[in-house]
Amino acid sequence: MTRVCLLGDPDVNLTYELLSRETARDALATYDIEEPFENSLAVETVSLGAAVSLLNDLNWYLVRFADEALVREPSVSADEWLSRDLAREVRDGAVPPEETDQRLKVYGLVDGRPVDPIYVRRTQGETPAYDRRDVDETVVVRVSESEFSA
Repeated sequence: MTRVCLLGDPDVNLTYELLSRETARDALATYDIEEPFENSLAVETVSLGAAVSLLNDLNWYLVRFADEALVREPSVSADEWLSRDLAREVRDGAVPPEETDQRLKVYGLVDGRPVDPIYVRRTQGETPAYDRRDVDETVVVRVSESEFSA
């Protein structure tokens, strides 16, 4: 199962904003909704293609209410997320799954909320340490080349 996680803009209640709007509510109606992080919404989809499709269906809302859309595809990584752009590139065959692990956006996790991301490059299989501040743990997101370069 492929997992989709939306991280809410700090100024809004993401779950409320999505579920209070008919089109978004209908798109999410068949899924069991969870909140793995503070002000987030996550669902399990059947495939990477279904995950990207769901994000496309929710795009209008994501632009307005979400800070980040993440995808966890077990065939790519069991414990790291893909950015929405990278997930689309993998689905489309533009980037092979085995070439997704070099460019990373690493969030610190404080009181259940992802904070202060840093961009790092994995070298020789090692992920550089998160060094912005003391955190409970980190959340690793694999990003596309264009996101990393921006």
